[in-house]
Amino acid sequence: MPSRATVDAFVALVESGDYVGAIEQFYAADASTRENNGAPRVGRDNLMAIERHVMAAHKQIDARKLAPVLIDADTVAIVWRFEFTTLHDTMRTMEEVAWQKWRGEQLLEEQFFYDPQQMLAERPVARQEAATAS
Repeated sequence: MPSRATVDAFVALVESGDYVGAIEQFYAADASTRENNGAPRVGRDNLMAIERHVMAAHKQIDARKLAPVLIDADTVAIVWRFEFTTLHDTMRTMEEVAWQKWRGEQLLEEQFFYDPQQMLAERPVARQEAATAS
């Protein structure tokens, strides 16, 4: 079971924008993630490579937890909002629930639940947002 301090540190690292660092520091070597009902992606090194690819496709990604984190034994649930600023100055917003299974202080399995239609709704980035993202 993860401690509250460990989960809070994980959330803080994600909210700081260090997504690869969060995987490296908190995910088990044999961790897996999956999108909705998609096939699992397995292995911390693989997950870090996928995250680097996602980050390279965007100017900026901002994350914020929207509700208190729930911890029940080895299960953790986090409600997130991600704002993705594309390389072409458009923005997409996605809200999701990350359902996690931890093994001690390491994240072992994570499944994301979200409406994929959210990612289709692009909007131009306002000039002030674009200047901040650069």
